[in-house]
Amino acid sequence: MGGTRAVALLALGSFAMGTDAYAMAGLLPGIGADLEVSVSLAGQSVTVFTLCYALAAPLFSAVLARWGTRTVLITALVVFVLANAGTALTGSYAGLLGTRALAGAGAGLFTPAAATAAGALVPPERRGRALGLVLGGMSAGTVLGVPLGLLVADRSGWRTALWLITGLGVLALLGVATRLPAVTGAAAPDLRARLGALARPRVAVVVAVTFTQTVASLGLYTYLQPVLQRTASIGSAVPHLWVWGIGGVCGSFLAGALVDRTGKPAFLAVGLLGTLATALALLPFTGAVPGLVLLPLFVWGVVGWAFVVPQQHRLLAGDGAGGAAAVGLNSSATYLGGAVGSALGGLALAGGLDARWLPLPAAGVALAGVLFHLAAVGAFAGRGARTGRSTTDHANGTRAADATTDGDLERNAP
Repeated sequence: MGGTRAVALLALGSFAMGTDAYAMAGLLPGIGADLEVSVSLAGQSVTVFTLCYALAAPLFSAVLARWGTRTVLITALVVFVLANAGTALTGSYAGLLGTRALAGAGAGLFTPAAATAAGALVPPERRGRALGLVLGGMSAGTVLGVPLGLLVADRSGWRTALWLITGLGVLALLGVATRLPAVTGAAAPDLRARLGALARPRVAVVVAVTFTQTVASLGLYTYLQPVLQRTASIGSAVPHLWVWGIGGVCGSFLAGALVDRTGKPAFLAVGLLGTLATALALLPFTGAVPGLVLLPLFVWGVVGWAFVVPQQHRLLAGDGAGGAAAVGLNSSATYLGGAVGSALGGLALAGGLDARWLPLPAAGVALAGVLFHLAAVGAFAGRGARTGRSTTDHANGTRAADATTDGDLERNAP
């Protein structure tokens, strides 16, 4: 099978993951009512999912490092399917948390392996588009799978929606198991390789910025339905989730082409993060004009999903296991940030914060990520300038000043 078709199979798996991860935000009221817990407690099922997503690959890295990429992908999808079937069958809050933890572990194994495989299946000049396609599969799960799941839940209950997600996982499993070719390279670098990647300053900065982005974006998304109800007095969140998902699809696919065309992923990442902070900060103030809330929702979807592509592209610039280890680390940071954001959001709501204002602290976290990124860029640029001065004659030291140009700054950017 050709590289593009093989990447499409990975996108199908990502579609199932995206539907599962993001449909839960709309199912929380039904789950809470059925299991007799509050929405904030039901929201901790998302925290458990994202936490296990973040920790799955690092915890099992010693075993997975000996497996091939294709084997890891198949195993991850088997765990994912069984876990979602378990969620659909559970009758207790403890069962909900346990099965969501397993589903998160399956997703956490699948996503970094899929990103690594996508980068290996195509030539380097098409890597950005391949990553965008895999990520686009996940965001497509939000624009197609999530509204479909919520419509099914409205008619037949949240358990039926989970059976729908389980079916998507089965389709992805069959496709990957029967059609995906062997992929050269380790699917899951061992723990030493991951820690070695974190020890590299540029990788550490990229991963830290990813963490702040997902605390803000994924953490807030968990409670999007109560936020929208308080902000715009909406009845059903399905159309609004659809708009967010459409933005995500657009951002995922366009970001890959933009990275390939500009060759400036660091500048693209910081611009997207700044735009995210602005959109979230404006969200609570859009309720006075009917329909206006859709604009920041769409922008949030675009930049929130697009952000992942330049981050992964920068990390895959590492050779061999170094790039794969960095991508795995970034994937863990993505969902660790989502877990932290979901937990903090639940605590804030339980503590009495009006859901309308929850986007404001999320915007503050995103802004902190921007400032941290800019400070790191300045530090690397300054270090590059000092290095340049130490290796050239003082009379020719003006070369170091050129590090402030766009091209040199991108090279110095973490």
